[in-house]
Amino acid sequence: MRNYLYFTVFVSGMTTLAAEFGASRLLGNAFGTSNIVWAVIIGLILMYLTAGYFIGGKWADRSPYARTLYTILAWGAFTLGVVPFIASPVLRLAANAFDALEIGVLAGAFVAVLVLFSVPVTLLGMASPFAIRIALEDKTRVGNVAGTIYGVSTIGSFLGSFLPTLVLIPLIGTTRTFLIFSGGLLLVALGGLWLAERKISSNFVWMVVGLLLLAVLGQTSIKNTPGQIYETESAYNYIQVLEFDGGRYLRLNEGQGLHSEYHPDTLSYGGPWQQFLSAPFFYPERNPHDVTRIAIIGLAAGTTARQAAAVFPNVVMDGWEIDPKIVEVGRRYFDMNLPNLNVYVQDGRLGLERSPYQYDLIVVDAYRPPYIPPHLTTQEFFTIAANHLKPDGVLAINVGRTPTDRRLIDGLATTISTRFSSLYVMDIPQTFNSILYATLQPTSLQDFLANLARLEQAEDVHPLLLESMYLTAAHLASPPKQTIVFTDDRSPIEWLTNDLILDYLLSGSSHE
Repeated sequence: MRNYLYFTVFVSGMTTLAAEFGASRLLGNAFGTSNIVWAVIIGLILMYLTAGYFIGGKWADRSPYARTLYTILAWGAFTLGVVPFIASPVLRLAANAFDALEIGVLAGAFVAVLVLFSVPVTLLGMASPFAIRIALEDKTRVGNVAGTIYGVSTIGSFLGSFLPTLVLIPLIGTTRTFLIFSGGLLLVALGGLWLAERKISSNFVWMVVGLLLLAVLGQTSIKNTPGQIYETESAYNYIQVLEFDGGRYLRLNEGQGLHSEYHPDTLSYGGPWQQFLSAPFFYPERNPHDVTRIAIIGLAAGTTARQAAAVFPNVVMDGWEIDPKIVEVGRRYFDMNLPNLNVYVQDGRLGLERSPYQYDLIVVDAYRPPYIPPHLTTQEFFTIAANHLKPDGVLAINVGRTPTDRRLIDGLATTISTRFSSLYVMDIPQTFNSILYATLQPTSLQDFLANLARLEQAEDVHPLLLESMYLTAAHLASPPKQTIVFTDDRSPIEWLTNDLILDYLLSGSSHE
């Protein structure tokens, strides 16, 4: 029986970590993947486990029997399996509230979903103290038994941290991942009851039947957003494709912000993508055919690449996108099949550092809302970018802000200026986005305006380029303030972004 106890705590530990990662994905689909969300999930899961340790220890002293342990685990497994189904209507409500920025509804839904995890995780937390109490036969071996049980449980937790995110969630989705782990633990519990009493009460059979029915008949669609034509989950994101009036839109996770847009009849979408096109023209006497190679970090479904291919007739593009599922979606739904686009499924910083090419333009548009990845904001990264630009190359980066808080722009501008000679900021109208343009060589706004005046008279200039340049010229912002320099050692992007979001929400603003 002792070996089966060890196996039990192994599976219990694996299920506990799988529940934590499953909770993060379940909530991330509706509330996003910010550090605030992660901190609350981890903190409350730890509190539920703590409650399980205390309650389980006392209960085990009163009833140190295998039947009690496996009954508790059976209920823990079953209640974990039904969590995503009970949470489903709340999450749908939260998704709609996020779209409308109804903060009160959003907060209530967040709390409600987290409370649902209190019962199963607390019950799972009882496994280790119960197993220690049952396994104790020789008081001189207490430390050995406790160490073995916690060690085996931790090994299970290790496995439970990788299986959901790297294998099961991308393969079968969040809901069925919950069912896999809860069903497996339920079978372990029933096996323990059989070993303890050579029978299994019919009271537990309905749990198995219930989970099987949920697996077969349960709702697997995560969101019912109007216009939705496709959804999937990857190791990185919940991915959603919407379609309205012939146009397609890529949304990720909670759905705040569009990551790519496609329409077969137009390339003008507004937003940040087309504003990258203006970047090379801060240099004097620059023409579209002079731009021959572009790097795009944060390719998504290829909106920037399609626009650049139309505007720059001689261009070759290298695009980095870390999520292979997004690349698949881009090729299937957004016509990301350009012959002059090389797609690399890789982290953008690593890919750029290893690239053998020099670029006329490096685009950084790698938001995982609400954050820019910190390693793409540092002096070390901008050194890599500068080293991979041609002598007259330019860097363009998409940055978030609020109507009153520009600290993230100021910090990035300060950092970029340590490696680049000239820097300009334009605020994209009707958005919370700004584009930072940084040139290796000293340039001036007069050069940009002269290029615009000259290209207006040319016959072979794509209208999208002129539209982008008009907007850039009309919406240039005041020079950023000098603040701290971000480094690989210290880049407080999450702190700045969290503070920016909280200030914005508390201010009650809903538009610029």
